[in-house]
Amino acid sequence: MSTSASGSYREIEKSMGRLYENQSRLPRLPVPSLESTLAKYSQSLEPLLSKEDLAKSKQIIAAFGKSSQAKELQRRLEARAADPECANWLEEWWNDLSYMGYRDPVIPYVSYHYSFNDDPECQRPNQRAARLILGALSFRKMIFDGSLEPEKTKSDVLCSHSYNFMFNACRVPGKPSDHCRTVSYDHETIVVIRNHQLFSSDFASGGTQLTMDEIERMLDRIVEIADSRAAVPVGILTADNRDSWTDNRKLLIESSPANAQVLDEIESSAFIVSLEKDAPVTREEFSHAIWHGDGCNRWFDKPCQFVVTDSVRAGFNGEHSMMDGTPTLRLAEYVIGFKPLPEQLSANGVTRAGSVDDWFHELKFVTPPAVISAVNKAEAVFKAAVSKQHLRVLNFAAFGKEEIKRLGCSPDAFIQMVIQLAYTRLHKVARPTYESSMTRKYLHGRTETCRSVTNESVAWCRAMADASRSAEERVRLFKQALAKHTQLTREAVDGQGVDRHLLGLRMLIRPNEQKPEIFSDPAYTYSSHWYLSTSQISSENFTSYGWSEVSPKGYGIAYNIRKESLLIHITCMRNEYGLNSDHLATHFEAAAVDVRNMILSAAGQQQKH
Repeated sequence: MSTSASGSYREIEKSMGRLYENQSRLPRLPVPSLESTLAKYSQSLEPLLSKEDLAKSKQIIAAFGKSSQAKELQRRLEARAADPECANWLEEWWNDLSYMGYRDPVIPYVSYHYSFNDDPECQRPNQRAARLILGALSFRKMIFDGSLEPEKTKSDVLCSHSYNFMFNACRVPGKPSDHCRTVSYDHETIVVIRNHQLFSSDFASGGTQLTMDEIERMLDRIVEIADSRAAVPVGILTADNRDSWTDNRKLLIESSPANAQVLDEIESSAFIVSLEKDAPVTREEFSHAIWHGDGCNRWFDKPCQFVVTDSVRAGFNGEHSMMDGTPTLRLAEYVIGFKPLPEQLSANGVTRAGSVDDWFHELKFVTPPAVISAVNKAEAVFKAAVSKQHLRVLNFAAFGKEEIKRLGCSPDAFIQMVIQLAYTRLHKVARPTYESSMTRKYLHGRTETCRSVTNESVAWCRAMADASRSAEERVRLFKQALAKHTQLTREAVDGQGVDRHLLGLRMLIRPNEQKPEIFSDPAYTYSSHWYLSTSQISSENFTSYGWSEVSPKGYGIAYNIRKESLLIHITCMRNEYGLNSDHLATHFEAAAVDVRNMILSAAGQQQKH
């Protein structure tokens, strides 16, 4: 299956069952008007720049809007979007620039994780792993047999294209860009990693799927074998710089024909299961354990990797390149809630031919000194990167979604404003902020940027710092900030944001053409340098979910809006910029309570009158 953005996917997906039944009817990602994007871009700079810099940037934006070059770039983009062979005008550029062409390690800079709640029905780690495996196989089967329904919002059907890259897929390193390899679902294997050793299991052994009891017995045997010896942790190579991993993958293949076969089995497998020796206690330890562990017991290029620790705690690690969080959130929720049927639990006395050892085989890499040296270097890179990650998981238990709605607010907009207030209180300034907005209502859509810092958000934050402002005035400004944020989110979801359109115009400048000043203006670079990179989900089944910051100068903030609480996962680097996730979490707690009290105080004053 190709990973190109060609119209051939329309034909492929027509025959793939319910999940893809709406693909041929989905609208294409629109190209916003040049005038509207430039106006929004100009307005987004207002709360971020000095008066002098803003005036200069607005002149540059206005000159660009009137130029013949801008009109020509817009014409080219509209022509690209209208090409029947182009499913989505952004797709190829976005996948390459943001993911496949990105050269820094995927861990910690690209991948994300979900840390699951404990499962009271599972007392042993391999029992937990067996249940997760069975659930994932059931979900995969629904894709394969065409019974899984497409995702929907209240008003739209969502594109299912990214499900092509969920199972039996793998990111493969290359220069100058990686690529995603997908194979047929006929490859019915999973790869289990324990104590840095890899094992492949045919989960349809002998023509019938292994039961939960059998999977657990198999995992027990794998653990017994793996824990009896040591091995070179080749998996750590997937945590290296992508160019280094490209070279080392070539080194592996050149070292032995057996290594090429092992790589093929890993890359073509349905998914990975990592059985970890960790016993995390705190939320932060748990997040680190699921997100990356020691880096040696993983294969970070796989889109789906389930992790189970020896303390029976479990979660999911996702490689982000071809698939955003909404499909894997659906997968994780299904797997967590999966209830095996009686016939899936045990074979009911029927003995499968052969022994447990027949249900799996070891994947043995040949590791000459050059490979061992590469492994050692990759481990040093991993340890250096992960050691810089300052992580805090805040369980804000004072209130959650239901209370925020009772206060008359959009939960997402409410939290975005709390983040702004917390950050400005801590750092005394508003900085460019990214919120991911899903564009999957369009064919092959992924995300657009919602620029969360607005004139309205800054005005409200200033009012919160001004003791002379009344609660009523603060609430009025707060509601204006909420309304503006909701408007920007809606526009982003509708494909009418700023950043993807400007990227499209920039990508169509030909090598022999002069670069427009709008793209060399420092304001363009600064306003898209995400000091706060944020995204949200809503799940009652996770202890945390998160990823890293996208800038050494900034924070990564993943928040889970639960009914009665909020889970906030904050990351930043330990570096010369002096950021601190604990400090931001403390300010978030105080800001959330202050906002609630502000609204209740204003409501109380109104009742008195």
